[in-house]
Amino acid sequence: MTQPLFGTAENARVNGRGPAIWLAGDPEDLPEWLDRGAAGIVTNTVVLNDMVKKYGQLTGVIQRYLDITDKPLVVEIDGHSTEELLDVGEVFTKMSDQIILKIPASTDALGAFAALKAAGVPTFCTTVFTLPQAAAVAQAGVTHVLPFCEPFNDVGGDPTKLIRDCREMFDGWVERPFITAALVRSVDTADAALRDGADGIIVFWPVFRDMMQSHLTDEWNKTFLGEWNSMHEAGLLDGVPVR
Repeated sequence: MTQPLFGTAENARVNGRGPAIWLAGDPEDLPEWLDRGAAGIVTNTVVLNDMVKKYGQLTGVIQRYLDITDKPLVVEIDGHSTEELLDVGEVFTKMSDQIILKIPASTDALGAFAALKAAGVPTFCTTVFTLPQAAAVAQAGVTHVLPFCEPFNDVGGDPTKLIRDCREMFDGWVERPFITAALVRSVDTADAALRDGADGIIVFWPVFRDMMQSHLTDEWNKTFLGEWNSMHEAGLLDGVPVR
């Protein structure tokens, strides 16, 4: 696997195309969107619980995701100790080298991140709500820190302040983790996260689709398509495979 997963976040900013867009959702819905620039798939236990009710055993659900893409697949796991997290994670990392492990922020997770970094396994840390949490998991060796966004809207807060704070805290650190905005449930929040310097965002595919919408884009696309159709109707596109 390559950027935006390995190396450093700073190198990704030098050599990459821009912020990564990760997709979440049902494996039945994702194939057409994965080929339109998405970095890969990210799961969480809420989605996975829905998927096992629909498809059956969790390992079978993960295989369904693997069957639709050769891009990275981020599998969220959980447990009651560092040892359990590592044992559970091994089940999934053995399934494919596409697998990245995603673990909620906790003291048990710190030990898991350190061990997984030593083993060369990339990781995401989810449920990050504070700057000290971000600093701690970064020092433990996590690859991607996931500041949660949308829950701050629910309490009248700023959904992307933590992204700005992480950018400021990690500024200048060569080995810093990627700052990947999580629980981004609207285009407005995606816009704010990207403006505030996120290295990537995680969205459900309908938000990814809606990110391409703008009434000005619609107006100008209509204008340009009209001119194109005019050339076609005038018989001036011979040799061009117009449909």
